[in-house]
Amino acid sequence: MKVLALETSCDETAVAILQDGVVLASEVASQILLHRPFGGVVPELASRSHLTALRPTLDAALATSGLEIHAMDAFAATSGPGLASSLLVGNTAAKAMALAAGKPFVAVNHMEGHLLSPFLGNPEGVRPCLSLIVSGGHTMLVALHAPGRYAILGRTRDDAAGEAFDKVGKMLGLPYPGGPEVEKAAAAGSSSSGSSGSGGGGDPTAFAFPRSMLGTGHEFSFSGLKTAVLYQVQKLDPAERSSWLSDVCASFQQAVVDVLVQKTLAAAREQGFAAVGMSGGVSCNRFLRQSLADACKDAGLKLFVAAPELTTDNAAMIGFAAEHLLARGLTSPLEQDVDPNLALA
Repeated sequence: MKVLALETSCDETAVAILQDGVVLASEVASQILLHRPFGGVVPELASRSHLTALRPTLDAALATSGLEIHAMDAFAATSGPGLASSLLVGNTAAKAMALAAGKPFVAVNHMEGHLLSPFLGNPEGVRPCLSLIVSGGHTMLVALHAPGRYAILGRTRDDAAGEAFDKVGKMLGLPYPGGPEVEKAAAAGSSSSGSSGSGGGGDPTAFAFPRSMLGTGHEFSFSGLKTAVLYQVQKLDPAERSSWLSDVCASFQQAVVDVLVQKTLAAAREQGFAAVGMSGGVSCNRFLRQSLADACKDAGLKLFVAAPELTTDNAAMIGFAAEHLLARGLTSPLEQDVDPNLALA
């Protein structure tokens, strides 16, 4: 079965074509440079950019796959959660193609796409695991029993981990998006303390930032950590920024990773899972990936992590989720609307 999928939930215009779990094409048009002057995503600019970028991105995916639209067996698009104006662009386009081709349309939950993405290309298919979804807008622990059988164990009460990364990056004057820039600064190695973290970067013990809710259930909270960084930076000399920036970023990153890793492993043990999964944009952070891999190895747990190109918003994960919905005989009516607040379970 060949599925053409669109993803326009926020600021990435993405098109992918899959055939029986194999990605034939995956194209992504980024809007980072468009939104950088504003320090964040501007919804109106995002939706307008989707309108102009969708056709060339679609053409590129078709060219890469060597297929025509009429060869598709189904069309899919993200229906939520996300920005309503952005969701409507991809959703409407996918419905139009499905209607013109006389083929089924599948509305896909963006978070389900992330949840299943670590198993795209896995010959054993989707495996039961305790999954950590960690992105700019979401941080949650999910018990994944099988495609379509999920239970949310806990989520963030305030800022998501990715949101905290971006906000800390912004307060430190780093370019948008702040998350990857914080990671780079943490590894830059300008520590003034003489004690550096792994790889010669900033010292992750230089500042004692809080680990909120570390021993409390499965929920997360990162707003206090973000505030602690702000108060600490206000005490530092801006003229000596180059001497403390790496240490601040490394200490902040260590605090986030400690919480994510320890709560994920605790949930896996409590729920009796033999495997852990991780997905979402923040999961491309190399320090987080290595820390979770080491912790899982020590605990005897198998780890499934989405490939780096599948961590940020992309249509391949949407197509993969659509294939599993189609396998269960599930399609969506063309009248179904987008839902900016769509829940996973």
